Amino acid sequence: MRDRYAVAGRRARSALLDEAVAMTGFHRKALIRRFTRPLGPRRRRRGRPRRYGTTVVAALRALWRAAGYPWSVRLKALLPVWLPRARARLHLTPAVEAQLRQISPRQMDRLLQADKREVRRRLYGRTKPGTLLKHHIPLRTDRWDVTTPGWTEVDLVAHSGDRADGEFAHTVNQTDIVTTWVESRAVLGKSQVRVQQALEAMRQGLPFPLLGIDSDNGSEFINAHLVRYCEGLHVQFTRGRPYKKDDNAHIEQKNWTHVRKLVGYERYDSDAAVTALNTVYAELRLFQNLFLPTVKLVRKERVGARTRRRYDAPQTPLDRVRACPAADRTQVATLMALRARLDPFVLSTRIDGLLERVYALAHHRAVPGRGARPVDGARPVDAKNAPTRSLDARHKRGRPHPQPASSSTSAPVTGFMAR
Repeated sequence: MRDRYAVAGRRARSALLDEAVAMTGFHRKALIRRFTRPLGPRRRRRGRPRRYGTTVVAALRALWRAAGYPWSVRLKALLPVWLPRARARLHLTPAVEAQLRQISPRQMDRLLQADKREVRRRLYGRTKPGTLLKHHIPLRTDRWDVTTPGWTEVDLVAHSGDRADGEFAHTVNQTDIVTTWVESRAVLGKSQVRVQQALEAMRQGLPFPLLGIDSDNGSEFINAHLVRYCEGLHVQFTRGRPYKKDDNAHIEQKNWTHVRKLVGYERYDSDAAVTALNTVYAELRLFQNLFLPTVKLVRKERVGARTRRRYDAPQTPLDRVRACPAADRTQVATLMALRARLDPFVLSTRIDGLLERVYALAHHRAVPGRGARPVDGARPVDAKNAPTRSLDARHKRGRPHPQPASSSTSAPVTGFMAR
């Protein structure tokens, strides 16, 4: 048919193509290309040949999921710490391990492109402005320019679901500016005493002395109780400007990566839920600070109409603490020995199991005639009203917990994992 097509006229070629389409089922344009293409070996496919096979991609995907879906630059930085534990768990050969170490962050984005997905999240603000002693606590409006650890930002994350009635759990979140070290504690309610006790527990867990805290203008922080606490420890206490979240940008970022991305936006209002949250935070403290690298913004550059951000080399918070002369060397040595002993894959699986316990204690809004309140204080509804749980625990850690059905206090905000 190819020879006939080469010598046929216009009408004869049309009839020949009709016959070939009926015989082969190919498209007419595909047959024309076949009939007119020169004989010989087919042209080589354009572009570079594939360097990384399915085994390498599968191992990279397993590391990415176990680490909680980090950014590619952070994923590249965590490989030296994670690969020794991944050899036996993922059955890595020396050749596959060598290829994993060679993959660039940009190539990781290409290989994991099919696995990435965007999520939607809602932000619920439950902060009540505090007026007591407000003018006695100085404002901090300048950019953080510190080189020693101990200068921190703190914030409160509400776990109230889609309503704010009654007493419910809050997470007190604290991050260090220099080392990006994060501490979290859950409390029931936001009384001054409970918030101060949570801050004291977090201060004792820091591997460096606490020098200062910076908060928003919520009444849980702007009160005489916390002022006396900071004065007694000689800790500088400052606050940001009202309605200016950028003044506390560091802790707002950690509120998403360390709290919202894990426990979501459900309502937790029982002592059992607070205990379960603190159990998760105890394990998460080791996982995030010892095994997951972070990046810090070094400078911003204006390029035309865009702003280009430059970041430093990714490092784990523990490695940043080691580089600081002011860190407690005894605690640093203890943490280094603990990191050498722990397996991040086991720690990741343990966190997933603890999160399932937290999800089970969520208090969903009761529907008349459906569900009954159990004796332990948690109020799960029946299967028709329960949130969708079709994804495994690791995937739920990569995206927020299912959202409440409606909310009149916030609008949806699009976003994914913070850097």
